[in-house]
Amino acid sequence: MSHEARFADLKLQLPPPPKAVGVYRPVMELDGLLYLSGHGPLLPDGTLIRGRVGEDLDVAAGYAAARQTGLAILATLRRHCGNLDRINRLVKTFGLVQAVESFTDHPAVINGFSELMRDVFGEEHGIAARSAVGAASLPAGMAVEIEAIFELV
Repeated sequence: MSHEARFADLKLQLPPPPKAVGVYRPVMELDGLLYLSGHGPLLPDGTLIRGRVGEDLDVAAGYAAARQTGLAILATLRRHCGNLDRINRLVKTFGLVQAVESFTDHPAVINGFSELMRDVFGEEHGIAARSAVGAASLPAGMAVEIEAIFELV
């Protein structure tokens, strides 16, 4: 099954592709790889999911923010590639969770992103190398920020 067909079966709603709010590119293509700058949990109405896990948000809400960040990344991929079938695989994920100092379950939060990528790109092509770490703060107070590297077909 193609990535676009899986995406359609999941009935996902993408937010608008995020625009750069600084001096950087949301995506850079080089030698068959797409390097995605940090994306946040952008909602379809253009707002962000904000808050600190362990204070304002629980693990489930953090997971939902990571999943929403994945949808923002898919929006960027679609804008850049035209469709998701140009993606061969997810190679690497780097996830940051805005959390209280005592929070230690960052991987459970970033699973919101990882499980979405698995569902869209399949077991073989949607599961990648990954890091999941905590941060004292993130831009605009967003709950999660994720960078990713994808390989093109």
